[in-house]
Amino acid sequence: MSKIQQAIISVTNKQGIAAFAQSISDWGVNILSTGGTARVIREAGVAVTDISVYTGFPEMMDGRVKTLHPMVHGGLLGLRDNPDHVKMMETHGIKPIDLVVVNLYQFEQTVAREGVTLEEAIENIDIGGPSMLRSSAKNFKYVTVIVDPEDYAPVLKEMRQSNGKTTLKTRFRLAKKVFRLTHEYDGAISRYLEKAQL
Repeated sequence: MSKIQQAIISVTNKQGIAAFAQSISDWGVNILSTGGTARVIREAGVAVTDISVYTGFPEMMDGRVKTLHPMVHGGLLGLRDNPDHVKMMETHGIKPIDLVVVNLYQFEQTVAREGVTLEEAIENIDIGGPSMLRSSAKNFKYVTVIVDPEDYAPVLKEMRQSNGKTTLKTRFRLAKKVFRLTHEYDGAISRYLEKAQL
């Protein structure tokens, strides 16, 4: 894998994210972000580009549509050693996205609240987050994906030791973590909806 050059950061749990963003920015990584996460990073004095600026489309439908765009998923899923993929990316101005840091809307915490409505529960089902995570994890050969703040330090350490790169072993470990998380997340949604009444 080549040096990490572009990252997406979009997190619900913002603990430690400003310091992480600062560290990767110091490595020359271009950071893309959304909403509240972009604000936290920007307030820490770190340069960040809003996803809406990057894709050319505004966040819309009350935030339901932010990252579901070919500029994002093409950058995540494109195979860097496939000439057809590379040509398609170049044709459409899609840049590779090498690092994704995402954690999901806290669905289980939401539905655990007393008196929560079905509508509130539905609005806390994350769509864009799991989509980015799954795209990144599928393409772990090229993309480093972090879902757990506990992985910030190990990834940064590896980047320091490898001139801004991560190892395939680390990327595979992190990808497995993604699919475990999305499996559990969908399970929580399914269990809730099985009991819900219209």
